[in-house]
Amino acid sequence: MVNDERVREAVADLLRAIGEDIARQGLRDTPRRVAAMYRELFSGVGRDPRDVLAATWDEDHDEMVVVKDIPFYSVCEHHLLPFHGKAHLGYIPAGRIVGLSKLVRAVEILARRPQVQERLTAQLADAICDALQPQGAAVVVEAEHLCMSMRGIKKPGSIAVTSAMRGSFADSLATRSEFFALIRGHGLSG
Repeated sequence: MVNDERVREAVADLLRAIGEDIARQGLRDTPRRVAAMYRELFSGVGRDPRDVLAATWDEDHDEMVVVKDIPFYSVCEHHLLPFHGKAHLGYIPAGRIVGLSKLVRAVEILARRPQVQERLTAQLADAICDALQPQGAAVVVEAEHLCMSMRGIKKPGSIAVTSAMRGSFADSLATRSEFFALIRGHGLSG
């Protein structure tokens, strides 16, 4: 839970530390606005994605389920700058399925905390496996990191891609290939 008062104090201190006058018109309300923003950006802290993924039901379906192009925004824990992109999730049920929106909610929960892309990717795959006990799960995350775009190396448009394959996706090249074809958009018409 975000402590608004402490965030407001910290933001005011930070603004003073960079040489700004927090009494000037444009900055007077900035500490409050940043605290409200942090409540939203870090709303996943302390939440477990397995809780939303627990709403499963029995279903005799054993074919791949994919939700792709899920937009997300997160904050890099190294520089506290945003990274954003798309997540692609897939799983092969083993007698249990979950509502598709629950998969999207799991992305939101894990992205809404100080994060690194590699951990986000692995946590999504592990949460799906823990909650659904599927035959396998696959996650691919593509993101642009503002810490690389606007500072340091300064290469806007660079995209980092991470993947996590579990179960049948790790064990079978054909399963993995089908997943990649589906998330690239070649699954419906060839």
